Amino acid sequence: MSFNYLKKMPTPEEIKEMLPVPEKVQQLKLQRDKEVADIITGKDDRFLCIIGPCSADNEDAVCEYISKLSRVAEDIKDKVLVVPRIYTNKPRTTGSGYKGIASQPDPNEAPDMLAGLIAMRKMHIRAMTESELTAADEMLYPENWGYVDDLLSYVAIGARSVEDQHHRLTVSGFDVASGMKNPTSGDFSVMLNSVYAAQHPHHFTFSGYEVTTTGNPLAHTILRGAVSKHGNSTQNYHYEDLIRLHNMYEEMDLVNPACIIDANHSNSNKQFKEQIRIVKEVMHNRNHSDDIKKLVKGVMIESYLVEGCQPISENQTYGQSITDPCLGWEDTRHLLYTIAERN
Repeated sequence: MSFNYLKKMPTPEEIKEMLPVPEKVQQLKLQRDKEVADIITGKDDRFLCIIGPCSADNEDAVCEYISKLSRVAEDIKDKVLVVPRIYTNKPRTTGSGYKGIASQPDPNEAPDMLAGLIAMRKMHIRAMTESELTAADEMLYPENWGYVDDLLSYVAIGARSVEDQHHRLTVSGFDVASGMKNPTSGDFSVMLNSVYAAQHPHHFTFSGYEVTTTGNPLAHTILRGAVSKHGNSTQNYHYEDLIRLHNMYEEMDLVNPACIIDANHSNSNKQFKEQIRIVKEVMHNRNHSDDIKKLVKGVMIESYLVEGCQPISENQTYGQSITDPCLGWEDTRHLLYTIAERN
C-alpha cells in the first residue's frame, strides 16, 4: 500500500477534553466573534487588522508578541479591532519545507501530528488567556476544523485552496468570519465563486459523517496579489482593483460584500517593508471613495518581534520568522497607530 498508517489520531472531542478552553476565555471568544462579524456586516465601522507572524513557530515568542500587541490593541480599540495571526499550518508551494507547528512542533525534528495538535492548542489557549485576544488561522486542512473551532475568531482560506470544493463546502458550516483569498492566478471570479459557495447551504460528507450546512454569511474576499504567467508578482490592492471588485460584488447574489487586503505575499512581492506603504495606500483609497470604504473592512499584515526571516537552524534568532519575512515590532507598533489615525 502507498499509505503507511502510523497511529490513529484522537478525535477533536478527546483533544478538547485534554486541553479545554477556560470558561472565561470561551465568553471572550463569543464576544470577539461578534465584533469581527459586526465589522464584516457593516454594523461596526472599526477597521479590522489581522496581524502577526507568517508562521507561529515558537510558543514563547508568539505569546510575547501577542502580549505586546494587546497593549496597542487596547489603545486603538475605538478605531481598530486587532486579531492576531496564529498560523499553525503553512502551505508549501512545492510541498516541501516547514509545514507549521500543528505538524512539526520542533522545526529541527521530524513531524509529529499528535504533539503538533497539543502544541497548537496550548499556544492558542495561552495567548488568549494572557492577551484577551482571540486569533486567526489559515484552514489548510478542512478536517482539522473540529480541533480549533473553539479557538478561532477568523479563518482564512489560502490562494492554493480557494478553488477546492471541500474547502468551500466546509467554510459553509463555519460560524465565524472566513476570508477566501484570490487564487495565485489572480482571478477575481474564482474568488467570488468561492464566496458564493461558502455563503450557501450544502449537503456533503465531512470527517466521516454525512452533514448539511446552513451557509456562512460572513464569507468574504481577501486580495493577496497574484503571479503572472511569466512568474512575476502582480498587485491587486490599487484603487482600480478595488472598484472592479466592488462592481463584481454588485453583479452577484452575495450578502455582506467585504474585502480584506493582504499587504504581503504577491502584493508586496514579499518585500516586507512595502507592507507599510501598501497599508497607507489602502487607507487613503478608503478615505477617497465611499464605495471602497464600505467594501474594504481591514488588512492582513505579517509581523513579528524581529524583522526579516531566517533559515531553520539550531541557533535561531528568537522572535524572527522561519518562513516569509515579517515587519519588526517597532514598525508594527507605529503602523497600527497610523491605521487608527486614518480610519
